[in-house]
Amino acid sequence: MTEWKEQTAAAKAWFEALRTRICDEFEAIEREAGSDARFEFTEWDREEEGNDNPGGGVRGVMKGKVFEKVGVNVSTVHGSFAPQFAATINGASEDAPQFTATGISLVAHMANPHVPAVHMNTRFLTTQAAWFGGGADLNPPIPYEEDTADFHAAFRAACARHNPTYYDRFAKWADEYFFIPHRGVARGVGGIFYDHMECEDLAGFERNFALTRDVGEAFLDVYPRLVRRRMDMAWNEADKRQQLEWRGRYAEFNLVYDRGTLFGLKTGGNVEAILMSLPPEASWS
Repeated sequence: MTEWKEQTAAAKAWFEALRTRICDEFEAIEREAGSDARFEFTEWDREEEGNDNPGGGVRGVMKGKVFEKVGVNVSTVHGSFAPQFAATINGASEDAPQFTATGISLVAHMANPHVPAVHMNTRFLTTQAAWFGGGADLNPPIPYEEDTADFHAAFRAACARHNPTYYDRFAKWADEYFFIPHRGVARGVGGIFYDHMECEDLAGFERNFALTRDVGEAFLDVYPRLVRRRMDMAWNEADKRQQLEWRGRYAEFNLVYDRGTLFGLKTGGNVEAILMSLPPEASWS
């Protein structure tokens, strides 16, 4: 794992820089709406017995006029998986449970039901293997075809710069992953999802890191445009009820099926940071 220290540091630096740019843009949207809301950042340290460098992260949360609740987290952790969990992770095993993980995770729940909620995550992990994963998906309580088309177009273009097959593969993967089996419905209108983009060597790292950077850039380009397009639309109580019921399904997915939630909880992550993806309010009929 030591051979990936420099690459882990490079990925961490990129995720932190992307976090800053995203937060700046979201705060600018709040100012445009006449709000002085700002992100509040909380550092946290991971603990693991016998580990003098377990890592940690920074949880960023803003509650404003446009963004009812948005969290942008960056973490970098090092340690060993529990034996049973290690067997489920790419490149790890009971005999080789060591890992590092660095990534950025974002979830935005919006005040106006016409503005789509969104999730974005990119990450770099090392075990006996090394790989990138990530993606983004749009979660509108009230879908608009124009928004869906623009969101997908941004990620289609990002993927096309690297491999002509990526977008179709990753969009299909997102449709399959962001699905709520017990409801028989999709969580949202899709996006892209990718995992285990293996870095067999340094060239593989650079190739997959470039893809991951473009995914982050695509998100930063398209999502603020969608927010500005919808944030001043009038809404009524029926729209709000629809939003709250949809949020209930979002919460169900994240608590029952989401891999990131499980990974964070199984590796001693900060509980508040892990569960920042949950909406501030939700309802079940």
